[in-house]
Amino acid sequence: QVQLVESGGGLVQAGGSLSLSCAASERTFSILTMGWFRQAAGKERDFVAAIRWSVRSTWYADSVKGRFTISRDNAKNTVYLQMNNLKPEDTAVYYCAAAFSDRYGLGRARDYDYWGQGTQVTVSS
Repeated sequence: QVQLVESGGGLVQAGGSLSLSCAASERTFSILTMGWFRQAAGKERDFVAAIRWSVRSTWYADSVKGRFTISRDNAKNTVYLQMNNLKPEDTAVYYCAAAFSDRYGLGRARDYDYWGQGTQVTVSS
């Protein structure tokens, strides 16, 4: 079973930055896409960013484009989310996810197959 563990969340003031990490217990050829989702209190789980594992193609939600950057480190089996210019509306639990599909633009929670436990990001004003 693939396990995903997020880290790096915390409290930050608006305009600040945080970097999230997601470490996978193992890499298999069946895992083709890694992504980040977030879920605010009382809200649905929304797509944030994703990256194809074998190719450096990425895609982002419009709300974070230009502020967030997703990246990967194959040697460490880790995906990162660099979050800059954070806004209060970015406050949420951030989840790392992995999918068997490599379809570009994959952005539905139902399309992902493995999930981490989440890490809280709180942005104060």
